Amino acid sequence: MAKKATNTKPLFGNRRSHALNATRHAFKANLQTVNIGGRRYRVSARELRTLKKVLG
Repeated sequence: MAKKATNTKPLFGNRRSHALNATRHAFKANLQTVNIGGRRYRVSARELRTLKKVLG
């Protein structure tokens, strides 16, 4: 099981139909599984991009 290493929470908004009905909707984080130092972590895609820049 990969450990979740991010504090990213879902963002909430509305889906809008053509009739302008509003239905609550969650935008979930884009979590990716990655191996760092022999351990598996689940990090967001944005954090993974930053890690690649920092770690080389």
